[in-house]
Amino acid sequence: MPHAARTLTLLGSTGSIGTQALDVVDAHPGRFVVEALSAGGSDVDALAAQAARYGVRAVAVADAGRADALREALRGAMGPGAAEVEVLAGPQAAAEVAGRGSDVVLNGITGSVGLRPTLAALAAGSTLALANKESLVVGGALVKAAAAPGQIVPVDSEHSAIAQALRGGAREEVRRIVLTASGGPFRGRTRDEIRTVTADQALAHPTWAMGPVVTVNSASLMNKGLELIEAHLLFDVPTDDITVVVHPQSVVHSMVEFRDGSTIAQASPPDMRLPIALGLSWPERLDVVSPPCDWTQAASWTFEPLDEHTFPAVGLARAAAAASATHPAVYNAANEQGVAAFLDGRIGFLDIVGTVERVLGEHEGAAAADVTLQDVEETEAWARARADELLARR
Repeated sequence: MPHAARTLTLLGSTGSIGTQALDVVDAHPGRFVVEALSAGGSDVDALAAQAARYGVRAVAVADAGRADALREALRGAMGPGAAEVEVLAGPQAAAEVAGRGSDVVLNGITGSVGLRPTLAALAAGSTLALANKESLVVGGALVKAAAAPGQIVPVDSEHSAIAQALRGGAREEVRRIVLTASGGPFRGRTRDEIRTVTADQALAHPTWAMGPVVTVNSASLMNKGLELIEAHLLFDVPTDDITVVVHPQSVVHSMVEFRDGSTIAQASPPDMRLPIALGLSWPERLDVVSPPCDWTQAASWTFEPLDEHTFPAVGLARAAAAASATHPAVYNAANEQGVAAFLDGRIGFLDIVGTVERVLGEHEGAAAADVTLQDVEETEAWARARADELLARR
């Protein structure tokens, strides 16, 4: 039976998630119509080429200073006689296109700047394919209040795996969620051994090809802390019932353990196109998105306990989630400042998580029922400023 094409808005279209989403669109002609794209603005030529290829109606760029360059690139990419593409520019541009009511909005923006677009997509009634975990972590209470049941479809490989595994039982039958972590490039090293690692070493992930912020977060396991908070919010599972285990092969993407002792795991070779495709087509599956595991070949999968002394980020995430509705925003904001400083060569690797811990300890917090968007943004601004003060002393 033919399927009606879904309209699609891609936020972060020139990044890793966005480009792989367009690979999925290309591989399934007739299933999706791309209506709008957004990007930061660092590569307007790539954004214009995407706009021309998919015949989009609107393009958003976060850097207002790149608007004229984008218009010029669009003129070159579209050619004479082509329909004019609407250009939106500035910090609110992504939220504006996200709120225009596409069937699906894929939020592939990096960082907490994705919060307003997330809220805009939910308010417009779009299905939100969420790769921007930070918007849920930062705006947890706000996002959950804005979302209808089933409106958010996770795109992180771990949360996609959990959503798939949860089809195997009722929510009241769940005993715990098992989040798998690759362990990153520093798996097996001691705290002293990672004290002097460089940015290049942290960016050399053994399994996944991702943007620099996510890759550094994976090296410190801050990413797994963010994912723990995200799983807690998405699936209404207490953080104490979420276990993190290290699985270096990155084939089992996460598991759900049920109260009768059964565990259901989702397994596939590491390829982000699979969870992206599910985010775009949920609850249906597309044909042949990614090659499956080759069961004719011998293979070994290993699972190891997390070394929480060397990598304390996951424990900090549990504490942040338990402390208040705004502590997760502090966790994320302080980390983003720390990662930027580390990539600039201004601090050491361990200073990232150390700074997050200090800033969390100084935050008073607020109850979920009292939190507004302004509260969240003010909390973030304070956390960034405080983190910068502490980082400057390193």
